[in-house]
Amino acid sequence: MPNKPLNPRVVTLGTAGGPRWWTGENAGRRSGIATAVVVGDAVYLVDAGTGVGNQLMKAGFSTGNLRGIFLTHLHSDHTIDLASLAIFGLFTLKPGQEPIQIIGPGDRGALPPVSPRAHTPPQPLYPANPTPGTAGMFSHLMQAYATDLNDRVIDALRPSPLDHFTATDIQIPDGTGYHPNENPTPDGFARFEIYRDELVTVTATLVEHPPIAPAFAFRFDTVEGSVTISGDTAPCENLVTLAQDTDLLLHEAIDFDWVQRMYGSVGTEAAEASMDHHRRSHTSPAQAIDLAERAGAHSLALHHLVPGTTPLSVWLSHADGFSGTFLVPEDLDTISFARLPLEMAATR
Repeated sequence: MPNKPLNPRVVTLGTAGGPRWWTGENAGRRSGIATAVVVGDAVYLVDAGTGVGNQLMKAGFSTGNLRGIFLTHLHSDHTIDLASLAIFGLFTLKPGQEPIQIIGPGDRGALPPVSPRAHTPPQPLYPANPTPGTAGMFSHLMQAYATDLNDRVIDALRPSPLDHFTATDIQIPDGTGYHPNENPTPDGFARFEIYRDELVTVTATLVEHPPIAPAFAFRFDTVEGSVTISGDTAPCENLVTLAQDTDLLLHEAIDFDWVQRMYGSVGTEAAEASMDHHRRSHTSPAQAIDLAERAGAHSLALHHLVPGTTPLSVWLSHADGFSGTFLVPEDLDTISFARLPLEMAATR
């Protein structure tokens, strides 16, 4: 009997970027950044933005479907609902389910450089442990909820999240020249494997999202197709290498006209530093299209949209610039990344 098709696809659980709730026209239309990579009956979650648990539920999934949670980097808009997944998610685990792996960046190892806009250098928070990685962050989150968890474990005999979620830091291969401040995105950085099971192989590369480091893009390869997810990044050659001939590239995009409107006339140190950050750390739709073309991606979908309230027409105005399939998904859209038959691929 033939194997059941895997029907590899992504569900765009949340498509907005940025550490805020976007206000004004279109407010609430897009949830925080989170993507479900679905292969057969298994779900692999990339990032855990605000509202991810509700979005999983609306998409017909739960933590009972999850095999792994992959964090591209440790900015709050990508991790803010990690605790809720582990705590509320205990109620939807399946009997005998293997622990859900949480895989993400390790400890930065050094504070970022102070912005040159600062007249007085700011003081870091928690200087004894200022840059915890994924494993450390998850441990601290669970400790912060210890009152709740111990109440439920001891009184209601609920399971412990520490038994059902395992957080590990991605180990950057030796000899790459990586340094969080001096060389966060080494040229020619090769992709490396961070996860494998019988359905998917997940590889990663370092991308350019200063000042945070490390920041990763991920590629999921199955026997039926591949998807590459950029994480947050400025235009980056490592991403082009990782995404070579991918069936679907999900790439972040920012409306730089909005950045200018938002901060250009404010004149404060903070506004100028925010403009500096956006310009050196993110990608315009036109730049994302150029990267996708050079990677030979068959389809390009823009997500992690900043601001999350920008009218759809602004993003779609770039559609003619890409030779493949160009998409700007809404929340909870499903996009197949099943590989095109050769005769169809030859006509793209």
